[in-house]
Parts: sequence; C-alpha cells; structure tokens
Amino acid sequence: MKKRLFTLLLAALMLFSILAACAPTEADTSPQDTPAPSDTTEEPGEELTPAGGYGRTPWVAPELVTELPRNETLFFGGVMWEPVGAWADFHGATLNFAIDQVGHGSRAVIFETLYMYNAMTDTFHPLLADGDFEWNDDMSEMTVRIKPAAYWSDGTKVTAHDVAFTWYFGFYAPGANGEWVAFIDDIVAIDDDTVVIHATMQDGIPVFARQIERYVGQTYVLQKAWLENVIERNSDEDGNPDPAQISVDRGEDFVWSGPFTRHFYDDTRNVLIRDDDYWGQHESMWGRLPTPRFLVSLRHANNDAIAAALAAGDIDISQAYIANINLMWEDQGLPVSTFMDRAPFGVTANMPTAHFNMTIPILRDHVEIRQAIAWATDFDAINANAMTFQSESFRDVPRSLFSPFASEQVLFDSAAVAELQFQGGEADRANELLDETGLFPRGDDGWRTYNGERISFTASCPTGWSDWEAALEIVAAAGEAIGIEITTNFVSEGEFYDNVTAGPPNPDSFDIFIMWTPSISRVSAWDRARWLLSDERIDSWPHNWAGANYSMYSNPRATELINMIPQEADESRLREIYTELVEIYLTDVPSFSLMYRPALFHAVNESVWTGFTEYGDGRNVPPFIALNGYAIADLFNIRLVEP
Repeated sequence: MKKRLFTLLLAALMLFSILAACAPTEADTSPQDTPAPSDTTEEPGEELTPAGGYGRTPWVAPELVTELPRNETLFFGGVMWEPVGAWADFHGATLNFAIDQVGHGSRAVIFETLYMYNAMTDTFHPLLADGDFEWNDDMSEMTVRIKPAAYWSDGTKVTAHDVAFTWYFGFYAPGANGEWVAFIDDIVAIDDDTVVIHATMQDGIPVFARQIERYVGQTYVLQKAWLENVIERNSDEDGNPDPAQISVDRGEDFVWSGPFTRHFYDDTRNVLIRDDDYWGQHESMWGRLPTPRFLVSLRHANNDAIAAALAAGDIDISQAYIANINLMWEDQGLPVSTFMDRAPFGVTANMPTAHFNMTIPILRDHVEIRQAIAWATDFDAINANAMTFQSESFRDVPRSLFSPFASEQVLFDSAAVAELQFQGGEADRANELLDETGLFPRGDDGWRTYNGERISFTASCPTGWSDWEAALEIVAAAGEAIGIEITTNFVSEGEFYDNVTAGPPNPDSFDIFIMWTPSISRVSAWDRARWLLSDERIDSWPHNWAGANYSMYSNPRATELINMIPQEADESRLREIYTELVEIYLTDVPSFSLMYRPALFHAVNESVWTGFTEYGDGRNVPPFIALNGYAIADLFNIRLVEP
C-alpha cells in the first residue's frame, strides 16, 4: 500500500528529471488567495512610493517589542539548536535560522536570491530578478535582469553591480565561492539592471550549466556598499583583505532586501520583525506584505520538547522529527497537520548517511569492517522506530546513491547492482564475512579484536536530534551483534560541526557520524554522488561545505566517472556511468544511508494561523516550513484563524 501511495505521490508532484532538457522557468499560476510573483514591469522614473511604486524609505528601527502579540507572531521550532552566531552568511558559524543557502531553496526572509526555487515543479520564480533568466545558444552565458522595484533597506536600489560584487567578495570569504568556481568563470554587471554569468568552459562546452541555474536560486545577493565596508574593516594596514577575519565578522550592521530583519535575540529565541517598507509589496512581486509581523525561532532542548510545544500550540511550525506525529490528529484530535495526512507525510528527498571516518586506519584499510557494520544495521527498525514510517523503506526503494524520486531512480540499472543492494539486519552474513578474514578474532568477552586490541568506535550526531540519535543506537546494536563495540556520543550542534569539518588528518573526530546528503535541486543526483564519492577536494580545506565527501574516501575511478557526467549528453552512457558509481559505492561502503528523510520536516498547528500549503491544494508551494525557496509564499498566504 505504501509503495503504491509513494508512486502516486511521485506522479502527482511532477518532479523533474535531473538531466532533462531545460525546464521552463515561468512562475506557475496560483489561485487568487495565494499571491504569485508577477512578470509585470513598469517604466522607470515614477515617484518613490514604498507601498505601491518604486523606491522605499530607509529603515528606522521601531521601538523594541519583547512581549510579542500572539496574533502577529509566527513561532518556529526545530530551526534553532544553538545561540545565534552571526548575521552574515559568510560567517564561519552563522547558526541563524533566517540564513540557509541550499539547493532545494534558500531562505529569503532577510537576504534574497535572484530566484526562488520551487522543488515541487522544478521551476524558478523571479525574486530580485525581473523575469526569467536567459541562456545564449551554447549556454555559455546566462543573462539576468534586476527587478526595478527591488530596493535595499537603506533606501538604495538593488542593482546588477550588487550581484557581481557578491561574486567578487566570495573570493575573500572562505568557502563562499568554493562550490561554484568550477562552473562559473565570472559574473559581470553590464549596466545597473543587467548581469551576465559566464560559464566555465572546457573544450568549448560549459562545464555544467545546470549548476549556474542552481546558483541563481541558492546564492544570496548582498549589497556592494556593505560588502565593501566588510572588506575595509577586515583588511590589514596595507589594505589587503584578511579572509580569516572576514570569516568571523558577525555582520551586525547588515543591509537587507528581504521582508524581515533582526529585532532581538538571546540564547533562547531569535526574533525577526517585518520591514513594512519591504519592496516586495510592489505589484510586480507579492503585492502585499507578509501576514505575520514577527517571525520567532525558539530554542528547544530536543525533538520531544518541540513535539510538546507543537501540541500545545506554543509553536506554529515544526521542522523537527516528531515520532508518530499522525497520532496528534488521529488520537488526540489536535489541529496539527503535515503536508500529507498519510505516510510518509512529507516529501522525502534527503538521505541522512552514516559516514566512516576514513582517516582512521582500520576503517580506511578494511572494507570488511565497513561492510559488516552496514549489512548488520537493521534499517527496518530505523524506519519503524527512528522514523515511525515517515520514510520509504529500503525494501520499497532499494539503496543506491539516489533519492526515491522516479527522476533519479531511472538514472541507473537497478538490476545490475541488485546483489549489492543490502537491506540490512544481516548479522549472520556480516559475522561470516569477518570470520573469513581471520583478522578480527573474538576475545573472551565476545568483542572482536585487531592486532590484539578491541575494535571500538564512537558514533555521533547532534544532541536532541532524536531520529538521528535513535538511528545511531540501532547502528550501535548492529555493532554489538557482530562483536564490534560502537559507543554513541551525542554532542552540541556546534561541537559536532567543529569535529566533522576539522582539517585533516582528522583522527580526533568521530569514527562514525551522520550527515545529510544534497536534497532536491536541478543537479541533485550528480551532486549527491559527488558529495559521497568524489575526492576532488579531499586536500583542500575547509572542504566539507563545498561538495567534497565527509568520509575522506578516495577512489580515482569514482572521481573520474563523476567528472564525466556534466558534459555527457548521451542518456544511455549516463546510465552506464551512474550504474558503475552505484556499484563502487555499494561495494566499498565508505558510508551508508540510514533512511530516506523529508527535505525538511513540515508540521503545523493551526490553532492561531491557517492556510499553510497542503498536498493537493493546487498551489504547488513546497512543504518547507514557509521559509525555503518558494515556500516563503506561505508567509503571504496564511491568515489568522480568528481575525
């Protein structure tokens, strides 16, 4: 039944083929109660009227409001696990719920992107951009025009020069351009209103034009004048910018173009206030302001605390795994809902993955250890207990490198790798493999040894992430079943990231740890293979946020295959390449995915606010907590239950 439901869902969602011809980028038609971006343009030179015409008045901070009116405030849970680190997206530890640049759609509440990506339709809705992007014939140049109505909070116009300087600044902000330099050669402002993005070329062919499409829907446009100030205050006495200093600049003086800005924050909450002069109320964009005046992210101890807050109506939107969430409406009768009212309840695309730290010699040198742990892990138990069936099982969608989406599943020959697609719970098979090597005998206490030392690993994820914690406990149980000691160690989000992204050699990091894979985007299938297998940046640090693999796995053949994909147009050859990559991955097991997970968990309590996106409502707004990509449309659509 679940498999049939999933198949129907895939068809209904109209999800895309990653390597298909260029999809249209026009905004979808939306019903009248949902404002949709418009391609309307007007002649310049009109009077400056912030609410309806071009221009705006510079921002003046309002009087501080600490007692937030409930009927003006939208509360979030599950997007703040640590105190706010910074207000600059280029800071090394931003930890700010309003700032998130990701392939399935960046959060555009403070800083904005040129386009909003809509993962439901694989289309781009213009935001700061005026109309669709335009490719030249060989896709070596993309032209984007800037919306005449778009203004910064200081009253100055958003221009093409801001777009170009954002790119320039990225070379001084560690990691900012790291993901893009292989695909983008330059970004040039032709005039105030027009910017051209030049693709990196190889043998007369763009290296990967689809990555540029992802760039314009993922990367924030920052104000040139503000970035110049950032560079100046973080330069040495000779005027040379210091990337190390830039990476710790908190950006408290930021200039924004989005509908919200900082109001106040502390260790327990982050409060944004609506900018009532926001340019997006112009008729060429949303046509009105977002409904809530305040957006508030609350910090909770763990997922259970978030579940309690959602049930009580203390938060309106949850981005957290909540066990058996359907019981909130089925048994408790609460006004709680998810995108779909049946399993898997959301749009699954991400694949939280257990990575082996391949800087540890025994894990690097003995594939049998990696295979045995993966084979013995009970993935059905993870689906039932860690995910409470908010995921497709690996029996329904056998493991590979790809998400359950049909557009990705057709990219490889599943039959050719069927014998490698382990379903888990195979402790007997794993023990037989380890015994056959003769390298890992059991001691009197039942634990296996190597060179006379007990084999023992530490497995970690951020504390409070209950689905990940439960999954790692099941991995630890699998270790016990095969005589390998695996001890779980759940640490703060900040400590976890510090360890996982530390520079090599990395022997002090966790032996086994969970991290995400890329989610939905124009290039997600290729991107996921690259993250899990490519060693192209294994010696370039910090690399983990720029598309290199977390496991520190190195396989030249895998890297060679991955590098073939961007310029390969023959679909049958692409299928061969992807099939070989899956074979390498399932044979070498540098990591293994634990579950299929929603791109974002999305659950709402409609006791105060209603009108959130729902499966089948015809609006095609992604269930991404009213923040990511085109999901921000919900902020303009929701309404009070009792006005």
